[in-house]
Amino acid sequence: MEDRIDERDESGRAGIEEGAPRRKRPWTRFLAAALAGVIAAYFLVFYPLPYYIYQPGSAEDISPMITTAPGHPGDPGVFMLTTVGVLDANVVAYLWAKATHQEIRPKSKVLQGQSEEEYNQTQVYYMSSSQTNAILAAYHHLGIAFDYRVDSILVLHLIPGMPAAKVLQVGDQLLKVDGHELIKQDQLVQYLSGKKAGDRVKLTFKRGGKTMEGEVALDYLPAEAAASGKTEPRRVGMGISQAIMMTVHSENEDDQISIKAGDIGGPSAGLMFTLGIINRLVPEDIAKGHRIAGTGTIEESGKVGSIGGIQHKIVAADREHAEIFFAPKDEDGYTNYSDAVKEAKKIGTSMKVVPVGTLEEALAYLQQLPEKATP
Repeated sequence: MEDRIDERDESGRAGIEEGAPRRKRPWTRFLAAALAGVIAAYFLVFYPLPYYIYQPGSAEDISPMITTAPGHPGDPGVFMLTTVGVLDANVVAYLWAKATHQEIRPKSKVLQGQSEEEYNQTQVYYMSSSQTNAILAAYHHLGIAFDYRVDSILVLHLIPGMPAAKVLQVGDQLLKVDGHELIKQDQLVQYLSGKKAGDRVKLTFKRGGKTMEGEVALDYLPAEAAASGKTEPRRVGMGISQAIMMTVHSENEDDQISIKAGDIGGPSAGLMFTLGIINRLVPEDIAKGHRIAGTGTIEESGKVGSIGGIQHKIVAADREHAEIFFAPKDEDGYTNYSDAVKEAKKIGTSMKVVPVGTLEEALAYLQQLPEKATP
């Protein structure tokens, strides 16, 4: 077998015989390892999984969110709404949530056919509705005269393939149709009922704080099956699911209320908003100097409804040193109060969990509460 020859060029550097194996340079191995690390990091951190992770959110003083006319000073007692933190799961977050027994929910079960944009907009609407109901419940309790005003029609969903999907976006607020202000609940539906397929209507709407205009053709809405199993006559429309955005106006301007809760969504702050509003409008401090957190939807009648994620809200309230937590009563298959008590025992909090089914029950509890001694 012929020996290989270590040839050198004229400069004295060693050459490589043709056919001899090439050694990988160190920098190529480093580059390959670095690239593999980047890909792995991207997968772990940025690759989205079809899950949401639920965890304790915040417990926030309601008072700064409520605006009244001058002459309604603040109170030493604190009413706090509570929230649930929701994270989009990546691989790292999912594995950590599994290891620490956090709550994980499939997105498909949460969204229930909605897009994430539609779901988020629905939560914004629920929050707005909870604020309206809170004002109504407080006004009813205090005997304050009021009236309603329709502000806009909110677009919650666009039917794919229908004309509105080409012009509108989820979250748009419709203000006018063909120059007519939309100031009544059924006004848009009634106006379109006199139209036929192919007709066009001019819309004035607000998007992201900017007022815009657009023209939408009308078409037949997807056929719906009647309860009898027969198909109803086809109706004409734009192809949107809508919600009415209203404000409540007190006949006495001194009692006018407005609420700004930032980017918090959902209906579960209704009870606490109602208590906060009443506390602002009456001369005494109904919290009697205590730090009171809680949750629960509210109806205009004052009925308190069940919510989700109460175990996370208990943790959030305890972190902010709440002394009392109002939880919706166990009813209609929901176990909010029982779940709240279970979580309170688990974390060892001294916070007292109080079950309430109505606004009047919450106020009755506050009535018998002793004044907190000031340090």
